[in-house]
This record gives sequence, structure tokens and C-alpha cells, in this order.
Amino acid sequence: MKKLQTAVVLCGGKGTRLGNIGKKLPKTLVKIQGKEILWYILKILKRNNFNHIILPLGYKEKLIRKFLKKNKNFNIKIDCVSTGVNSNIGYRIAKISNKIRSEDFLLLNGDAIFKININKILKKHIDKKKTISFLSGEIIYPYGTIGVIKGQVKDFRRNLIYDALSIRPQKNYVAYNYTGMSIIKSKMIKKLKKIFINSENFEQTFFPRLIKRKNCKLIKINGFWHSVDNIKDLEMVDKQSKTNQKYLKTKNLKKYLLKN
Repeated sequence: MKKLQTAVVLCGGKGTRLGNIGKKLPKTLVKIQGKEILWYILKILKRNNFNHIILPLGYKEKLIRKFLKKNKNFNIKIDCVSTGVNSNIGYRIAKISNKIRSEDFLLLNGDAIFKININKILKKHIDKKKTISFLSGEIIYPYGTIGVIKGQVKDFRRNLIYDALSIRPQKNYVAYNYTGMSIIKSKMIKKLKKIFINSENFEQTFFPRLIKRKNCKLIKINGFWHSVDNIKDLEMVDKQSKTNQKYLKTKNLKKYLLKN
């Protein structure tokens, strides 16, 4: 029997910032160019040798189960676990912790599409024997920015792409954007679940505990990644335009995944 490699896709949220779309569908079933976000995620995970997927379900979970029943061609082991409509993320993860089958697993949000070599990142994480590896990627800053070089104002731009921020007043501190994806030693989830099971914010409770162990890694991803948090995010990858690079990259991603 082939060894299982687990990924946990968080897909129990309500997607309130998606307006009427979020009232009808769980965020992970919102369609981008005719395909559900979850379709993109499962396809790319399979191509990266993840053959065991755990879905902690909550909001409108029946629709997700119906989607999986309709799409039986993923050919990977998928465990659906009911974790409650109003449960926090910590509770959802604690409830599925005993179902994780690999020594290191991928934790990711169910609202982002991407084309990155996660398999290569996983191998690097395992080779370095890290407790946790955080994946960082580029994001668009939606507000106006004033560019300055050597004290001189050079330009004004909107929708600037960035991957890190300088935080004042700490001169040597750089904050990198977190993609919502991390690779974690499974035993740490099981060991610390009593600490985060009732936490209002899983990331703020669990991640600092691992960081204190000083065995963490930041990995800047190479490739396409886009999170769909609101209507504007959705339009960037679903609205056809010859100048919209996000749309074009999503179009190419869809073609790539349809080959299999």
C-alpha cells in the first residue's frame, strides 16, 4: 500500500466578505472560470503527491459533500469530518488531528488557488527536520503608495505587489506575507491540541509555541498564488482582461489541471 501524505484543507468558514455569493455557497465552492476553488486545490495537491486530504467541514457542508460525490475522478483518499458550523479553527484542527497519517502534513486555507511545487518544499522541510515551515508569497497592496528613493518622491502607484513589510520602530525586523499554508510536524498538533482547541485564534496561539522552539523555516514560494477573500479578489482571477495578469495565470492554471 502506498504511503499516505496528508494535507488538511480548512473549508468550514462562512465567507461573509463575499456578500450574496457567500450566503449561497461555502467559500471553497465559489467558482473561478467555471471551476470551484476546491477543484483547483485538490487537483494541484494530487499533482504534488498528496494522496490523503482531510476536510474539516462546517458551513453548508452538505454542498461540499455533494460536490465530492459528483466529482469522483480525483482518485485520492478524502476524509470529510463534520466540525460544526460555528466552530473556531483550533477546534476544527483538534477534531481531525487523529486522522493525520503522515509525519509532516500540509495545512492550508480552502480559499486560495495556486501553482507551486509543494512537493519540493515538503522535501526541503523534511530534510532540514523542521518543526514548521511557513510559506510566504506576494500579495497586492490595494491602497495608494508614494515611492521614495534617497529622500526624493519618485512616483505614485496603486495595487503595488509586495512580499514583505518593514515594521517600525524595529529596523532589523521584516514581516513577510503568510499565504495561509504551512508544513507542520504532525506530533506537534496532537501534543498541543489542548492548548489551541478553544482558542479564538488558532494561529496566534499555536504558531508562537512552535516558533519558541527555534526550529522553524520561512520559505518564499515561486509560482502563482491568489487568495479569494472578497469580491475584488474574485474578480481579479475571474474577470477576463488581456492586461489582467492574475486572470491570465488562472486561465493557464485551469488548462494545466484539466490535462489530468
